[in-house]
Amino acid sequence: MQRPLALLATLTMSTMTQAAVDTDDPYLWLEEVEGEKALDWARERNEESLAVLQALPEYEAFFEKNLEVYDSQERIAYPAIRGPHVYNFWRDADNERGLWRRTTIENYREDDPQWEVLLDLDTLAAEEDENWVWSGSSCLPPAYERCLISLSRGGADAAVTREFDIPSKSFVEDGFKLPEAKGGATFIDRDTVFVNTDFGEGSMTESGYPRIAKIWKRGQPLSEAETVFEGKPEDIGVFATVIRTPERDYPMVIKAPTFFTTHYYLRDGDTMKQVPMPDDADLEAIFRNQLLIGLKSDWTHDGKTWPQGALVSVDLDQLLAGEGKVQEVVTPDTRSAISSVSRTRDLVLVNRMEDVRNHLNAYSLVDGEWNHRPIDAPEMGRIDVTSTSEDSNFFYFTYTDFLTPTTLFEAEGVAQPDDTKSLPAFFDGTPFEVQQHFTESKDGTRVPYFVVAPKDLELNGKNPTLIYAYGGFEVSQRPGYSATIGMDWLEAGGVYVLANIRGGGEYGPNWHRQAQRENRQRSYDDFYAVAEDVIARKVTSPEHLGIRGGSGGGLLVGMLFTQRPELFNAVVCQVPLLDMYRFDKLLAGASWVEEYGDPDNPEDWAWLQNYSPYHQVKADADYARVFFTTSTRDDRVHPGHARKMVAKMRDMGHEVFYYENIEGGHGGAANNRQSAKVQALIYTYLLNELR
Repeated sequence: MQRPLALLATLTMSTMTQAAVDTDDPYLWLEEVEGEKALDWARERNEESLAVLQALPEYEAFFEKNLEVYDSQERIAYPAIRGPHVYNFWRDADNERGLWRRTTIENYREDDPQWEVLLDLDTLAAEEDENWVWSGSSCLPPAYERCLISLSRGGADAAVTREFDIPSKSFVEDGFKLPEAKGGATFIDRDTVFVNTDFGEGSMTESGYPRIAKIWKRGQPLSEAETVFEGKPEDIGVFATVIRTPERDYPMVIKAPTFFTTHYYLRDGDTMKQVPMPDDADLEAIFRNQLLIGLKSDWTHDGKTWPQGALVSVDLDQLLAGEGKVQEVVTPDTRSAISSVSRTRDLVLVNRMEDVRNHLNAYSLVDGEWNHRPIDAPEMGRIDVTSTSEDSNFFYFTYTDFLTPTTLFEAEGVAQPDDTKSLPAFFDGTPFEVQQHFTESKDGTRVPYFVVAPKDLELNGKNPTLIYAYGGFEVSQRPGYSATIGMDWLEAGGVYVLANIRGGGEYGPNWHRQAQRENRQRSYDDFYAVAEDVIARKVTSPEHLGIRGGSGGGLLVGMLFTQRPELFNAVVCQVPLLDMYRFDKLLAGASWVEEYGDPDNPEDWAWLQNYSPYHQVKADADYARVFFTTSTRDDRVHPGHARKMVAKMRDMGHEVFYYENIEGGHGGAANNRQSAKVQALIYTYLLNELR
């Protein structure tokens, strides 16, 4: 017997248009990111929506609480180990753009560490009259005195790169410096860097990433840097790095022909040698010259087949010579997957999920064989290895779940870890509980999801409920503590649901591949199954059910509300992809063709058009009042997607909300105040639509 809403879903899908959609686009002018007409339009939409949402009684309280959390001095200063120091980037109420700073590992253990400020971004921004946003740093071991710092304007992916001297706390005069571009540089030694950037016409790929890798020597004009590798314009990009281990440094050039395939080239003297490993496999780490390879497909080597999802090892030099014995490190079962792999001096740390709950194990190579021991860590939520030291077996990791504030542990090998830092409880979690359920998708697949709700929840179908999911690019959605979800949603009477739909990586590569390209409907069917199960349990009903997703998750919720408008009464669609006819022509969109399909290929477009919300939205449908958010400075997912969808829906007579942050990058916010504002707007909207 079908679920109460499954029959309607079947009818909806069977009648979904199969005719060619109209691809004429009267809203192309909204793709001019910083065009005067487009920005005026965005500001006008902002004013209209903010006038409504900020006037609601919940908004100001949410904003103030959120900002207090984002600016709180009690947050964890997440560590990056570099030699005897811990480095950290920090924002608070007094440092809006942030401080780059460090302290010793010993002092970091104190409740109130004494930080040495290396760079004040607020001061730098004022001196240079630029809205600098921190994009990261890389420093040259073992002294870690010289660093390459990346800064973006307004939070974009494109960034400038500058060499920084730690002892003098200043940028190096006449040091390595790159103008704004996607790409960057990596130290080979103190006077030499790998560089991959925009070298001028023809040097970038169709996806907007570097196509060429060069070696650049100190004092040399960038134009005279030596080219060591060139990719093709149709490649996703070419990137150069140095994998440093206690035993040896490995200068590498990495070419990505597609989003999910990678070629690794080892620079040996003046030659580049391609590492003969599967194109779709990941080089997770190098440990004592053993390549640790994460397999995305079965790999047959030397007469033996190693299964999809396994982590295997092989000696690099032997592999380059056409030989090499492949060994199993770990092979997950059908209920598990590998989240991450990292290394210390003597250990390989493998973070594995089982039914979306993490377990951390330490592997060692003894007499040529891999042995493992578990790390004594909580196992009912999410574990992340935060930073490791390859000079020792010292490392940091975090544990969190929906109701447990994130705790930072320090560990030395397999010894008992110590909890060294913890978030305060920004909301009272004692009235709530977490349950994990499994439901059956349309094709019979078992789909997990989490429900966070009051212990005494009344099952009357009237509880405001928010479902969040992503479902793409093998990105897993795991339990985690969110102060804004707790304060703005749970304490306000809401129920939170996290859906682990196909397209993600919760059960390994196959869980992702089952929902790629023409099979993307499986992600949507999984989501509908979760929604229908929550409704069948009388947690909520369509009148009180909302959904939220961003980026690829914005595409997800865009399709959900256009396919099944009767199922949802609120939709938060953040920094979304929506126009799947032109997505590959906008910013980084060309890099996602392998995930979604190629709209320029008629065979692909024949099915891809059915998964393009921009082309499936109808004037005569009864949609929720969708809330779209985006950022002008998002140079990954073009703001034109959200702009054009809003313009089209408004012209069809649909009421929508829209907020475009004029800066903020793909994350939608460039500082704590902007983050607090966006979250307050979203939860104010959700509460008022779903109560």
